[in-house]
Amino acid sequence: MGDGFIIAIDFGTTFSGYSFNISAREEESEPYLKKWGKEYGFDTPKTPTCILFKEDKKFLSFGYEAQMKYKEMRGAEAKRHYLFEDFKMDLYSKKLSSNLKIKDASGKSMKALKVFSESLRFLKDDALATIIANTGGRKFIISDFIWVLTVPAIWDPSAKQFMREAAKQAGIVTEQDEGKLIIALEPEAASIWCKKLQPDDFSKNQSRESLDQSPGTRYTVVDCGGGTIDMTVHEVQDGGALKELHKATGNNLGGQTVDRKFKQFLKEILPDGVWDEFEQNFPSSAQRIIYDFTCLKQTDKDIQLSCPFILGSLAKEKSGTENFIKPELGASWDGEYIKISQDKLESFFEESLEGITQNLRDIFKHCLNIDYILLVGGYAQSEILQQHIIDQFGHQCKVLCPFRAQEAIVRGAVEFGRNPQVVISRKSSFTYGFAVCEKFDERKHKEEKKFTAGGVEYSRDIFSKMVEEGEDVGSEETREFLCSPAKADQRNMTMRFYSSLRKDLVYVDDWGVDEVGSFTVEITRGCKVKLEIKFGSTEITATGTNLISGEKQTVKIDFTTTDRECVVDEAEDENSNGSSNTIYC
Repeated sequence: MGDGFIIAIDFGTTFSGYSFNISAREEESEPYLKKWGKEYGFDTPKTPTCILFKEDKKFLSFGYEAQMKYKEMRGAEAKRHYLFEDFKMDLYSKKLSSNLKIKDASGKSMKALKVFSESLRFLKDDALATIIANTGGRKFIISDFIWVLTVPAIWDPSAKQFMREAAKQAGIVTEQDEGKLIIALEPEAASIWCKKLQPDDFSKNQSRESLDQSPGTRYTVVDCGGGTIDMTVHEVQDGGALKELHKATGNNLGGQTVDRKFKQFLKEILPDGVWDEFEQNFPSSAQRIIYDFTCLKQTDKDIQLSCPFILGSLAKEKSGTENFIKPELGASWDGEYIKISQDKLESFFEESLEGITQNLRDIFKHCLNIDYILLVGGYAQSEILQQHIIDQFGHQCKVLCPFRAQEAIVRGAVEFGRNPQVVISRKSSFTYGFAVCEKFDERKHKEEKKFTAGGVEYSRDIFSKMVEEGEDVGSEETREFLCSPAKADQRNMTMRFYSSLRKDLVYVDDWGVDEVGSFTVEITRGCKVKLEIKFGSTEITATGTNLISGEKQTVKIDFTTTDRECVVDEAEDENSNGSSNTIYC
């Protein structure tokens, strides 16, 4: 079995799926994509990111099956089970730890790592079963494959680390073969796939164009997901490689923002307290209404939603009238359906579209001569969203959206697994550095930072910059940092890692600086270690080299929340014509 065998998992906020290629040759057929939900009357490229656990917290089902089982449960039974939806957003913009707990549909808590790992375990097992079923029963094992897991480009390192740990717990990789798991950034994967598409593969493509592959072509990918809006800007290089022109940007105003506006609207048009009572006592029926809306919101016209009998009964009882919806709010009731006008539907999109527009305007200010906007992701299938982007930016560049926009990421992730170096350069999202100490200089150092060691005055907490926010960093480029132990018998050194959006930093406790991680380097007596850190890949990784023996070690950077106590001192090194960092831990 060879590295040509690739399985890509697109773990989305609202929907998830996988694609694979078991051909060892790149030029052969496009990746196979699993279709979901046929047993329930669906035929979709992804299944809902919805997981159901039993009362004892053991896995029960995932996707459509989880939704359907939950819908069939009566109120009391549903409350005893654990249903998790939209939980991917619990990793957005927060410091993470393995002990993080998240709440299910009825407010019960479970460890997030268990929820994520069991979801990935299901997708892994289903992918292997599908492959065996489509290869005449040929036997495959997990380690036969390179696995690709997609994440938003705007996620911070702790969220990527969390997903890698969840994949390990799911049995996708082990500590020994972690290299077989590749983290792919969602808009980058989509970008790679869109490069392969023909004019007929794009909707609203009046100019009958495909994505120009000529060197110098610039385009921004807008990955419109359920939770996040994720944007990258690429320029095509000689040979078809990609260079990032603007650091990944975006927001948390994805398709679920529209769903939340709709849910709030239901509360407004129904008598006071009716929706809350209905959702509390009939959670599975309430969930069905939201799901129906997510399908209908792709259109740009009046919509109508089937209203469960029990919801209508509650509303009539509370209001004392058959016609309990006020038409002036943009909705009406015909005894069976709730009808919502086109204008009201469009109003649900306003906040999300405003956020997307602002992010794109910021990109256009910094990146001139962008030729295309590529709209991908499930939310990009919305006619309202597509037309808004065309209206706002169609005069500046061409706007393209694949017909199968929801599939672009997972299909592109397979291609990324074949060639992770296709993006040869990225922009650093932050300024990264370490805490070190320098010889005290009263002209530039604060008095309160001064301390004495070995009869020499030093300043502590100096920010030693490794890479700057917005700086171009090659995907294989490394930044070096030389460190040596403070004590002769020291066996390891622990270093603190900091980030900031600022560039003009002096101390690690300046405003706008966050401690984001730490790592420990193993050392031998009296040895210096050269650290080589990669900032230009999809994950920040580090290698340590023993400068006496030449032995290399993989340095694990921990980006999760822990209590870190470590002091870094800087002393003169006679043999290096410079300074080396000594670490007290």
